[in-house]
Amino acid sequence: MEKPVIVAVDDEPTVLGAVARDLRREYGRQYRVMRADSGARALELARDLKLRNAPVALFMVDQRMPLMSGVEFLEEAIEIFPDAKRVLLTAYADTEAAIRAINDVGLNHYLMKPWDPPEDNLYPVLTDLLDDWQASFAPPFEGIRVVGHQWSAQSHQVKNFLARNLVPYQWLDIETDEDARDLLEFSSSDGSRLPLVLFTDGKSLTQPTNLEIAEKIGLKTRPGLRFYDLVIVGAGPAGLAAAVYGASEGLSTLLVEGEAPGGQAGTSSRIENYLGFPAGLSGGDLARRAVAQATRFGAEILTPLETTGVRVEEPYRFLTLTDGSEISCHALLISTGVSYRTLDAPGIEKLSGAGVYYGAAITEALSCQDRDVFIVGAGNSAGQAAVYLARYARSVTMLVRGASLAQSMSHYLVAQLESHEKITVSMHSAVAEVNGNSSLEEITIADTVTGETRTVPAYALFIFIGARPRTNWVAGVVERDQSGSIVTGPGLLRGGQRPKGWNPDRDPYLLETSVPGIFAAGDVRQRSMKRVASAVGEGSMAVQFVHQYLSRVPE
Repeated sequence: MEKPVIVAVDDEPTVLGAVARDLRREYGRQYRVMRADSGARALELARDLKLRNAPVALFMVDQRMPLMSGVEFLEEAIEIFPDAKRVLLTAYADTEAAIRAINDVGLNHYLMKPWDPPEDNLYPVLTDLLDDWQASFAPPFEGIRVVGHQWSAQSHQVKNFLARNLVPYQWLDIETDEDARDLLEFSSSDGSRLPLVLFTDGKSLTQPTNLEIAEKIGLKTRPGLRFYDLVIVGAGPAGLAAAVYGASEGLSTLLVEGEAPGGQAGTSSRIENYLGFPAGLSGGDLARRAVAQATRFGAEILTPLETTGVRVEEPYRFLTLTDGSEISCHALLISTGVSYRTLDAPGIEKLSGAGVYYGAAITEALSCQDRDVFIVGAGNSAGQAAVYLARYARSVTMLVRGASLAQSMSHYLVAQLESHEKITVSMHSAVAEVNGNSSLEEITIADTVTGETRTVPAYALFIFIGARPRTNWVAGVVERDQSGSIVTGPGLLRGGQRPKGWNPDRDPYLLETSVPGIFAAGDVRQRSMKRVASAVGEGSMAVQFVHQYLSRVPE
C-alpha cells in the first residue's frame, strides 16, 4: 500500500525546509512527507492526491501566507480530505485566529514557531494526532476507479472489459456516490463525457476504448515479432490450450484476442463439470490460470485486437489487424468461438447495456441486490448465470421457450435450479417487448403456446439465446456451412474428393480447414461439442496437426 501523506505548507523556504526535514526524520518510514510553498499549490497537490486515491493523514500549515492564509487553506482542504488531522503553525499574534479555527475548521492543534527542539515541542503532538488518525483509518482501494452512470452502455463496456481481463477496479455511481461527484470536480470534468476512468498514477481517460484502457494498464497490444510458427486467433478455452501446447513444444506462438481471454467460458460464474476441479471453478479462474501457463512457456498474447482478414501467399498466411498492421505465420488456428445472438423484441436495442445484457454480465450482479431479474435461455450458460445471480437478486426467473430444460442443460444444473428457492423456471415463455426510459423497467412475456401476454416489473434481463460463429473475417477464404461454422477434416470431402484448390497429396487433417495450414478448433468448428473440455481437447490436438503440417513446409 502507498504510504499515507503528511502535507507541509509554508511560504518561507527555510521554514518549509525545516518542517519537512523534521517530519521526514521522525515519520519518514511510515508516511510520505510532501510540501507546498503556498495554499494554492497545496490545494493542487491535495486534488492530485485525491485523484490518485492517496490518503492524507495530516496537514501542517503556516497561518501567515500571502493570498491564502492557513485557515483559508484548511477550509478548502477539509472538503477534499475531511478525515485528515489539521495543525496550524502560528506566531504569537496569530493565537486568536488559531483559537477561532478550532471551531471553524476543526483545528486539532496549533504550534507556536519556533518549535525547537522538535523532540519536546513537535513530535509528541503530531505522534498523538497520527496515532488517532491511524486508529480510524481504512486503507483506500488500490486500483482503477470508474466513475459513471449505472445505466450507461459505455460504463458497462468499461466495467466488463476490466472484469474479464481480471483487472481490479472500483465502481463509483455518479447518481449515488458523493466521492464520484468529488472526483469529477477535482479532475475538471463537467460530467458530460462519462465514464471517467482514473488510474493509480493520477492520470485519467474519458469514454475510453478498450484498446486505450489496455495500453494504459500494460496489456500487450503489439506483437513482438513479424513472423510466427503459429498464430492463434481467439483466446477461448481452445485457443488458450493451443497456446500452452504450441509454446511449450517450441513453436513461436502468438495468441490474438479481440476482447478478453476466456471467451464465453470466461464469463461463466461456475463450471462444475470440468475434469480435476470437483468444487468447480469460475471461467475467470480458468482463463487466468491458462494465461499464466501460456505466458510462462513463452506465448505472446495480444489483447484487445481484432483480426479483420486473412490471405494466403504460400508458404505463409497473413493476418490483418484492426490497426491495419499485418502478422505472418506458417500455421493459423481459428478459435474465435461464437457470440450470443441478439433478441428480436421491441425496445431491446435502446436498453442494451442499460438493464439488458447479453451473456453473464457478472459485473452487474452486485447492482441486482434485492431486485427481480430475468434470464432468457435454456443452456448451461443460462443455468450457471441463474445460480450466480440468485446470490444477490430477490428473485431470478428463467424464460424458456420449450417444455423442458433436460435436452439443453446438464442434469446437475437442472437439479440446482429446481431446488433453489429464489429461482423460477417459466416454460413456454418468451420476451415480447421491453420498456423503460433510461433503463429497463418492465418486460412483456408471451406464452408461446397460447399467445397470452403479461407485463411484469424487471430490473435486469440477461440473454442467452444461442450463438453464431465469429467467422465473417474468413468468409471467402475457408469453407463455412450455412450457419457460418467452419468445415474441417472429413467434412470437407465430397464423394471422396478433396476440396477445390487443395494441393497437398493427402486428405485434410481432422481439424484442418479447406486451406492447408489453417486449422479450426472449439465452438467455431462445424459439429463441435460446445463444451469447455472438448474445446480444450481440440486446441491441444490442433497443435499436433500443426507439427505435422510444418514438417512438410519447405524451408
